[in-house]
Amino acid sequence: MAIIDRAMLRPHDLIWGLTPNQLPTDAPAWVSEALGERPPVVIRRAPAEPGWLPVGVRGRGREQRYATWLRLDRLTRKVSPEALARARRWRRHAQSQWPVLRALGLLQARLDGCGLCWGPTGSAGFELASGLPALHPTSDLDLLLRTPAPLGREQARQLLMLLEDMPCAVDVQLETPNGGVALREWASGAARVLLKGREGPALVADPWRLAQ
Repeated sequence: MAIIDRAMLRPHDLIWGLTPNQLPTDAPAWVSEALGERPPVVIRRAPAEPGWLPVGVRGRGREQRYATWLRLDRLTRKVSPEALARARRWRRHAQSQWPVLRALGLLQARLDGCGLCWGPTGSAGFELASGLPALHPTSDLDLLLRTPAPLGREQARQLLMLLEDMPCAVDVQLETPNGGVALREWASGAARVLLKGREGPALVADPWRLAQ
């Protein structure tokens, strides 16, 4: 079994190791069925006891999402969004003509040139990491952009311009040290934006510098 440092695990990483026999007894039947395919689960942003990871299980339907916890010593493998970006698996996908995968190809050079780590999340990230079906011809594209240092509003607007003329809707989340914030919202100039943090969502003036 792989030994993975807890500090190297972050929200949106896909990890393997959760099996049906680890589920609570009141888990819906579809969760056990989904885990029977040995899929990855996604690390959630939530408090957890030492030695445990908050994770989410994805089902076949959009409404099928289940929050639970995975023991850290059961984890066998991890794939981050930026690792998926480096792998470029959308180029070899059987449905590479789908808008969501074409958008990934078009954005690759633009985002690589911005100097920040990025990668697909959501259904695109799940399918590219696991090979299990999650995408369809009308899928949107969810992306993560790691922004460890403050990103100015004008920089955010310039990044937003990179998403223009894409063949599908593209949603980018800026991942700050304090949580995630939507690029579109930060670029809008709103006085306060929604920050999704470990303790829950909060409206903040600056996602990188939280008021004490």
